[in-house]
Amino acid sequence: MRKRAAMGLTSSTDATESGSKRKQGLRDDPDAQLPEHPSGILSVLPLEVMEEIFMNLPARQVVCVCRLVCRVWKEVVDSESLWRERCRREGFHLRDATKIPEDWRLFYFLTKQRRNLLKNTRGEENLKGWQILANGGDRWQVEGVFVPHPNEVVQKCFVTSYHLCRKSQLINLENEGYSASFMDHVQPDIRISDWYAPRWDSGSEYGISVELLNQNKEPLHTFAPETIYFQQWNDQKWNQMTHVFRNYGPGVRYIRFTHGGQDTQFWAGWYGIRLTDSSVEICPSVERSPEHR
Repeated sequence: MRKRAAMGLTSSTDATESGSKRKQGLRDDPDAQLPEHPSGILSVLPLEVMEEIFMNLPARQVVCVCRLVCRVWKEVVDSESLWRERCRREGFHLRDATKIPEDWRLFYFLTKQRRNLLKNTRGEENLKGWQILANGGDRWQVEGVFVPHPNEVVQKCFVTSYHLCRKSQLINLENEGYSASFMDHVQPDIRISDWYAPRWDSGSEYGISVELLNQNKEPLHTFAPETIYFQQWNDQKWNQMTHVFRNYGPGVRYIRFTHGGQDTQFWAGWYGIRLTDSSVEICPSVERSPEHR
């Protein structure tokens, strides 16, 4: 609060003095009118009051409208305290308390908009939304989970067969609300997650490839770890594959997510790797340590 008060004193002295004169004028002339410009009243309010008013307005209106009214409003809207408090009130907590956002406003908007950009990741709509690249053996199948998934909401999974099965989704970032300018200048983290599990009675293999593509859908960066193999008579537990793209440079316009596998026993039916709950998210980058708050 002291920091905000200091900021307000240096930016609103003239406004405060003129506000006092206007108040005196109203006493001398009861018919005088308050100024029509919205900042004429709010700029003489205590910064805590102004901040509380902005806290209760839609966030985009605060940035796109209120911030443009005057210098005092701009400084309040740009203050770290406003967005830190807004995050607290809306329940946007840091996943790692040892890392503090460089930009709390950016952290707020990215967290608010954060969502899975992949569609139908648990097979609840069969194979809708997926491009089938390989459909070997007895083809892709959707089944109930063989063993409970760590996320209790997950009840279905995609199952591969005795020859290679691969499927893919292409994410258009601009269509998802992330403009070219935003991706080039902010370069937010792009987080990848995929869950996979073998059957206990069959060997299987799993592979994943995630590409960041330019406007022509040409790869700029690729995450493609080595194929993972499971032996027969395994513990059939769920495993998670994760990756974060950072500092990837300008030009990213699309993300292509591809995964798949097969069983290695070559048994008819669906004894291959099981896949579910995949995700691609645009996230805020949080790298500042607490001592640099």
